[in-house]
Order: sequence, then C-alpha cells, then structure tokens
Amino acid sequence: MTRRKNSARRVSIIRTRENVMRAVFLFAACVTILCVALICAFLFVKGMPAIAEIGVFKFLGGMRWKPGNDLYGIFPMIIGSLYVTAGAIIVGVPLGVLTAVYLARFCPKRIHRLLSPAVSLMAGIPSVIYGFFGIVVLVPAIRAVFGGGKSVLTASILLGIMILPTVITVSESAIRAVPQTFYEGALALGASHERSVFFAALPAAKSGILASVVLGIGRAVGETMAVVMVAGNQAVIPASILKGVRTLTANIVLEMGYAADLHREALIATAVVLFVFILLINLLLSSVKRRAAK
Repeated sequence: MTRRKNSARRVSIIRTRENVMRAVFLFAACVTILCVALICAFLFVKGMPAIAEIGVFKFLGGMRWKPGNDLYGIFPMIIGSLYVTAGAIIVGVPLGVLTAVYLARFCPKRIHRLLSPAVSLMAGIPSVIYGFFGIVVLVPAIRAVFGGGKSVLTASILLGIMILPTVITVSESAIRAVPQTFYEGALALGASHERSVFFAALPAAKSGILASVVLGIGRAVGETMAVVMVAGNQAVIPASILKGVRTLTANIVLEMGYAADLHREALIATAVVLFVFILLINLLLSSVKRRAAK
C-alpha cells in the first residue's frame, strides 16, 4: 500500500509539473503572438491614414520624396530596397551555401573547429562595425576599381557578407540532417564523393537551404545602420549599381528624429510598406519551399 501511495504521489507530482510547464509554454506563445499583433496594429493604425491622405498611387508610385514640399513618393526607396536585397542574395547565398557544403561534407575536423566558431562570431558582430568596414575597406576599393563609392554595389556586397552567418549555419544544419543513406546509396551506385554530395545529399536538404535564404533575405531587407553608412542615401532610382540609393529602412531612420505631423505618419506608412514587403517575400519563398518539398 505504501509503495502504491508513493507511486501515485510521484505520478501526481509529474502531472502537476507537466501542467505547469504546459501553461508556461502557452503563456510564452501567447505573449509572442500578442507582441506581433500589437506591432501590426500600431503600424496599420498609424500608417494607413497617411496613405489614404497622400493617396495610394502617389505614395507607392511617387518618384519624389520631399516632405518640405508635401511630396511623399517612396517608389525610389522600394526600388532601392529591391536592388540592394537582390545584390545581397547574389553575393551571399551562393557563397554561403557552398561554404555550408564544405563545412558539412568536405571540411576536416581540425579546420571545422576553427571555421565554425568564426562563422558564429560573424553573426555577433554589430551592424555598425560592418558599416565601418564598408566605409574603410569596401568604399575605397570599389571607387578604385569601378569608379563608384557609396553605391548599390557597395551595399549589396556588405549585406551579402552580413547574411553569410545565417545562410551558412542553417544550410549546414539542413545538410547534416540528411540521412546518411542518401549519400551511401549514391556511392553504391558508382557516384564519386562530390557527385554524391551535390546530386544526392544537397537536393534532399533544399527545404532547409530555402529556409536559410528566407532568413537571409529578412536580414538583408531589415538591415539599416550598415546600409545608411555605405549606400549613399539618395532618394532617386539609381541609374546603375555604382550610384547611390536609399532603402526603406534608411529612409525611416534618417528622418524619424525630426519628423512631425504628416511627415511622421508617412514614415510610419513606409514601415507598413516594408512590413508587407517582407511578408510577401516570406509567403513567396514559403510557396516555393512547399513545391520543392513535393
């Protein structure tokens, strides 16, 4: 009887702990969802009246941003964000995925012990440090080689470097998660080590690699300080990749400190556009990821 009572108490204690932890996890999830909902509500409540007052087409398709003249066209900033993000993808994604393949399938353990912490360290470097690196190293180098300075090209290269830790870490985890039987089966069919990795293991990890691309794009689109320091911050559509550009995030940061009335609301509306922009990118890549998984 005593043993049964003790076992019953233990079961009761375990169930109580499980219920408490379940409640804690539920509370944490609800707080997270509430924070996202409050941010969305703030953006749309504060930003949509400005879009309505300015006009949707004038705001999204306007070519001139001059708050002093009541001109609030953000089309050049939208194009600038697209240019810089696309450049970052071109620079960072191939380099990051190939580095992840090397770390997961080709890298000796001794070298991996050095490279893996280095990649993690890159993720912890503040954005302003990347910006200083861009000003001191990238801007003079690009000016000497191509004739440009603070430009789309400089911002794209810098953002490509900044998204490397995200792409490398997530892609490496995805590649390592592929069952070893995929690789061994390719070897058994006569494929070389390289072909087994690139044609058997890597395609099986494409879902995780696409997830790394989504996270990298989110980092590139939302980056502000480094872009402000190297992009040139010109609110015009760049004629080439060697011209200056202003992104949506840079536009908000540069003018929010002194903005008032409609100008301030227009900047909040710019944040709404940025939010929708990131949401559409995530939805698009999520649909591509689902098709790839099929």
